[in-house]
Amino acid sequence: MRSLATVLEELLNERETPIEEVMARHFAPDYRQRTDGVWSGWSEVARNLAGIRTMIRSVRVDLLNEFVGGYDYADRHLLTVEMQDGTRQTRESYVFGTFAQDGRFERIEEVTLVDPVHSTRE
Repeated sequence: MRSLATVLEELLNERETPIEEVMARHFAPDYRQRTDGVWSGWSEVARNLAGIRTMIRSVRVDLLNEFVGGYDYADRHLLTVEMQDGTRQTRESYVFGTFAQDGRFERIEEVTLVDPVHSTRE
């Protein structure tokens, strides 16, 4: 079983490795994700992450709470995102998910809040 914080670090900051390779390590082939009410499959998530990588300079992940119980997973984390244009955002996410039998994520449901107070330009 894996921590989503570690997965996010690899997906968003390990840019020399293709998204599909990082995702294959951490997500089952039938992976589905619901973010703010919208469902996406594995390939759509990969496309979205590839696009995000082009828009950001770096991401810091701070894991605030995490629970793993059998195949169930939950966490609350903060992402501090530095965009290519120098702006920064803080995003707080609440995540509930399940693992496949092989330990990779099978499903994640996430709600994300963007904190406008912490959005700045340097």
